[in-house]
Amino acid sequence: MHKNSYVFFFAAVVTISCSILLAAAANLLRDRQQENIALDIRKNILASAELGSEEMTRQEVLGLYDKYIRSKVINLEGEEVSDKTVEQLDPRKDLNLLPLYYAEEDGEIMAYILPISGKGLWSTIYGYIALEKDLNTVMGITFYQHGETPGLGAEIDKEWFTSNFKGKKILSPEGDLVSITVIKGKVKELIPEDEAYHYVDGISGSTLTCKGLNIFIKNDLEIYKPFIDKIRNAGMEQ
Repeated sequence: MHKNSYVFFFAAVVTISCSILLAAAANLLRDRQQENIALDIRKNILASAELGSEEMTRQEVLGLYDKYIRSKVINLEGEEVSDKTVEQLDPRKDLNLLPLYYAEEDGEIMAYILPISGKGLWSTIYGYIALEKDLNTVMGITFYQHGETPGLGAEIDKEWFTSNFKGKKILSPEGDLVSITVIKGKVKELIPEDEAYHYVDGISGSTLTCKGLNIFIKNDLEIYKPFIDKIRNAGMEQ
């Protein structure tokens, strides 16, 4: 009886001790984990606007971000909201507000950077798409968080795939949103040349992941369309 009590007591002590140590470790690491997530987001914002490189150190990422990237909050009508910052946005509460990033040098905007996200095959995919000053031509795109199939859908974050988006157009000549479609196969073989700037080559064996990209990229661009129209119309009037 005493031996059994000792075993149970010892097991309880070990279990409780391990739980306390794990909880303490989680709390100690939480801040660093959040810092790493924030750093990865900044790195991808920079990458979408073709700033920096994969080999950048933490200090280089933070330095470039502070030098070039600005942000503001807009509403669904495309108007700036001055009493809130991007960092203050709560996606669960601020449903009518949108974060907007832009790359600026010497007071001149080089690119507008929009967050994009949606369902792939297995996961929610997060990324950024950068548009040139015309708010039509894609400067770059990144996908920084997902759980798609390695070797298949997971190829969406590889440079060989994301580079296909550069120079593509999201608008028709009339200014309507067409977005960009990832097709099954090769654009050069399947799409007429005068329409090719709305399409990119797909990833073999990843039809559902690419279908998800097509849906959420267009949906998110649609949300930002009032802002796109507002800036483009203002530019035409000048």
